[in-house]
Amino acid sequence: MSRVSVPCHVKGTVALQVGDVRTSQGRPGVLVIDVTFPSVAPFELQEIMFKNYYTAFLTIRVRQHTSTHTPAKWVTCLRDYCLMPDPHSEEGAQEYVSLFKHQMLCDMGKVLELRLILRQPSPLWLSFTVEELQIYKQGPKDLGIWFQVSPTLPASGQYAFALQSPSMTFPKWLSHPVPCEQPAPLLEGLPDPSRVSSEVQQMWALTEMIRASHTSTRIGRFDVDGCYDLNLLSYT
Repeated sequence: MSRVSVPCHVKGTVALQVGDVRTSQGRPGVLVIDVTFPSVAPFELQEIMFKNYYTAFLTIRVRQHTSTHTPAKWVTCLRDYCLMPDPHSEEGAQEYVSLFKHQMLCDMGKVLELRLILRQPSPLWLSFTVEELQIYKQGPKDLGIWFQVSPTLPASGQYAFALQSPSMTFPKWLSHPVPCEQPAPLLEGLPDPSRVSSEVQQMWALTEMIRASHTSTRIGRFDVDGCYDLNLLSYT
């Protein structure tokens, strides 16, 4: 199923503060991010994608259009979704997350606004949020219409096209195309590769045997008993 990105406006984070904000013990453990869609009509949400940044748990609330006489109400569609298995460790702290429509607790049609509630109970991290937030809605559905090409060429010189439903059968010439001719093998006329490989291996073995039997000892000078015949040729 196709999806289409929805332009949205992400408001700044609002901290739900408990305690003194001037002390380290008063760091907010809960942040709220509102997402609005000012240029889009109510739509059916398909997917929410974002990059986590040290958020341990996520709750999402949605405001949906009901009717002209009934004000839109906030409904919780995702409750305490775990993004970090252990809030005190790095696992899952900076991973990309995708949440789909089937994971939600309610129907995601006619969405007007989203509210993300981020929670981080660990005091180890100075800040936490979600980044690169993207919202997707369901794209246009496939019409399921195919084109059929007529095998005959009309006298006008143009092919005839006809809309055909997927339930109808295709002609035999289109359902069972003629296989293409197989090209001539590239190795035709060349020696057998396995035979060439075997002969090269034998030559390599002989070379190694000759190299192993070769001695590096130098032959010293020796004399033979008897006299030496010296033939001197003089040219004048």
